[in-house]
Amino acid sequence: MTYEQTLAYLENLSKFGINLGMARIERLLELMQHPERRFKTIHVTGTNGKGSTTAMLAAILAASGIKTGMYTSPHLVDYPERMIVNGQEITQEAFAQAIDYTSKFVDQMLADGFEQPTEFEVITAAAFYYFAAVGVEYAVIEVGLGGLLDSTNVIIPEISAITNVTLEHTDRCGSTIAEIARHKAGIIKAGVPVVTAAQGEALAIIKETAASKNAQVYAKEEHFFSQFKGLAQGQQQILVDAGELGKVEAALNLIGFHQLENSAVAVTAALILGKKDSRITELAIGKALAEVCWPGRFEIVPGEPVIIIDGAHNPDGARVLRQNLDQVFPGKDITFALGILRDKDVSGIIRALIRQTDTVVTVQPLSYRAATPEEVAREIQARRVEAAATIGSGIERAKELAGADGIVCVAGSLYLIGEARQIILNK
Repeated sequence: MTYEQTLAYLENLSKFGINLGMARIERLLELMQHPERRFKTIHVTGTNGKGSTTAMLAAILAASGIKTGMYTSPHLVDYPERMIVNGQEITQEAFAQAIDYTSKFVDQMLADGFEQPTEFEVITAAAFYYFAAVGVEYAVIEVGLGGLLDSTNVIIPEISAITNVTLEHTDRCGSTIAEIARHKAGIIKAGVPVVTAAQGEALAIIKETAASKNAQVYAKEEHFFSQFKGLAQGQQQILVDAGELGKVEAALNLIGFHQLENSAVAVTAALILGKKDSRITELAIGKALAEVCWPGRFEIVPGEPVIIIDGAHNPDGARVLRQNLDQVFPGKDITFALGILRDKDVSGIIRALIRQTDTVVTVQPLSYRAATPEEVAREIQARRVEAAATIGSGIERAKELAGADGIVCVAGSLYLIGEARQIILNK
């Protein structure tokens, strides 16, 4: 396939939607002779922060001199963002080749009478094939949805990381914290250490699951701690203390109070690995944190006005975004360019993020699941609310309303962020 043909192939697969279950991916990887078993892995799930944590862990391993793959989803702009080796995206040509290779085994499955694999299952299998083909030693794998029945849950990792657990994907993972926690805890494997920042009922379920599988749990505030030490030159100064595992004081290139928690999970997981692999040192961890990038997550674009790009897409993420805005820009009213998917908790996101004194321009994310700007606008109580016809015009209107010395925040959906970054950064 050419890259264009690959996009058409994947678009056709997308009509099958999300279909949780392990049978299809297990059969597909069996036919491919299990590429996922040819490298070591770290598995990361959680409601919020799993992408940032995945990026930090991949950066730490790469800084340690280890050839490292990173698999994340969704992409912001283009599919190759999902497969990265030592900080470099897969090329369009290599991505097309990996999908083309995987498609042959999909055809064999269908000929044998198996159910059609989903788009995410095909991309996941292709990522495992690509990482094996280029000879990565480790790959850090982010869960797509939940954990227990997610396509990535075929791996037996060196460490499992669960960032946090709040309500999300209630249509698929359950309507309570307990039910969702059981899905997240589904990535725990026999004898494999678990690092988590989950609390309360969710932590209890993670511990219960781990105990049943003889897996040691490292819980934040019990086994490791983090401390904010200040801001300097656009970076957070942090301290992560994991007791006998080690202590790391470093500059973190990701801004936002939530990244303190995410970095604590990543650093603790790395320190555990470092007990088995002497290449992973506190020096390498500090170097990686100072350089790591994760676009679209409290990404600050300097200018007049200053623009913040953040993919907050659930109430908990929106609450954290608001805390970060208040911390970094105290006393400032915010002008939002806001786009939300219809199947998300629209009113919950708005309550957590928007204040009466804010200004909001609603836009429509690039997804068939998107709520219209008018639908979102009707939910908002703020000083001024407008609906925009396009993402581009909405961002321009938000900048105009904010003024040169104002703050614009583009938020609400990862399906909005990719297009917004291209517009704002002229990419």
